[in-house]
Amino acid sequence: MSHYGSKKIAAVAIQMALTETREEELDLKRKFQEMGIKTAAVDYGGEFISSVKKIVERAVVAAKREGVIKETHADEGAVAGATREALSQIMPKAVGLNVGGKIGLARHHDHISVAVYFGIGLLHLDEVGIGLGHRAVP
Repeated sequence: MSHYGSKKIAAVAIQMALTETREEELDLKRKFQEMGIKTAAVDYGGEFISSVKKIVERAVVAAKREGVIKETHADEGAVAGATREALSQIMPKAVGLNVGGKIGLARHHDHISVAVYFGIGLLHLDEVGIGLGHRAVP
């Protein structure tokens, strides 16, 4: 089995965040599982500032539910930290507005990446943002 580095795992997290349907998400999940990469994805929508905590929680819960991480402080903290990093990258566009989209997660050995892909806006005047965070855990 190959060892994939942080760049590959980040790309996988982005691909998971970009899936448009549950079927596409499951197909990619199976493909990456065959490569030894664990993945998860979860939809999210709401007002950005008041939703940061909920987005982080959803990422951690999805990662545990899908077996991307174990229930350890190190793993949960890695996902929470990577998610907050990803959110901080889209914050300048999203403050005070609604966001909606998907969170993608990927892990291979000690590399964990979280990507957030959101439509950001008010009414039909949407902007798009993508953020990416990475952590290394034992």
